[in-house]
Amino acid sequence: MNKFKAALLQTNVYDDKEKNIENAVRLIEKVSGEGADIAVLPEMFCCPYNSSLFRAYGEIEGGAAYTAMSKAAEDYGIYVVAGTIPELQDDRVYNTSYVFDRNGNQIAKHRKMHLFDIDIEGGQYFKESDTLTSGGDVTLFDTEFCKIGLAICYDIRFPELSRLMAAEGAEVIIYPGAFNMTTGPAHWELSFRARALDNQVYTIGVAPARDLEATYHSYGNSIVASPWGNVLSQMDEKEGYIIQEIDLDYVKKIRNELPLLKHIRKDIYALMKIK
Repeated sequence: MNKFKAALLQTNVYDDKEKNIENAVRLIEKVSGEGADIAVLPEMFCCPYNSSLFRAYGEIEGGAAYTAMSKAAEDYGIYVVAGTIPELQDDRVYNTSYVFDRNGNQIAKHRKMHLFDIDIEGGQYFKESDTLTSGGDVTLFDTEFCKIGLAICYDIRFPELSRLMAAEGAEVIIYPGAFNMTTGPAHWELSFRARALDNQVYTIGVAPARDLEATYHSYGNSIVASPWGNVLSQMDEKEGYIIQEIDLDYVKKIRNELPLLKHIRKDIYALMKIK
């Protein structure tokens, strides 16, 4: 199968975790009925993006949000990339994305590797490392369509990571994210186009809808970029969804016509994945 449909679910995030989960399940049901093969939720879809709340809204693996996403995947026969959930383990909190197959089985787990610590004069200040612990694994998962890479938000700014995923066979890379109103207008689209172009993959970024009453203002603008670096779909700041067809034959076409991945000078430089 050389094509599949990806649904980008740009959800509102409320102060009520249960409401956030119910909203996500509702949209998963809706897009599954419209033929989507995989549904992708935003970073911290079940928790306001506020470091002081991550522990309170967090859960151990198998908690309420995890269980609901697994069940939705099974109930509606769709892959679910469950945005991210604050994951509790011992005294640590991770920003974690889980992936479930059509039977509701967990097939991947990515803990955000690069923590978002930013202090821009006259702009955004945020320090994830005050609360979160970073992950340390490069994450890919297999589907009947292709191999898909998975990373989270700030991870996209490190091109070495996406190159490692492409080198391991990824044809699509998914990033649940939550760029803000400082970095979003400047770098969101640029980052997704650049990583897609660099690695001749589709990139998919899914963000929360913007809530100006929240302490953190998401840029929104969930996006799909092609292996040629074009924007195929992009939302505005409001809640909603888009379903984008992903044509894997186009990945092969681009890689054959402009074989940059074959032209890497491994005799001079190489990326080492250290376990």
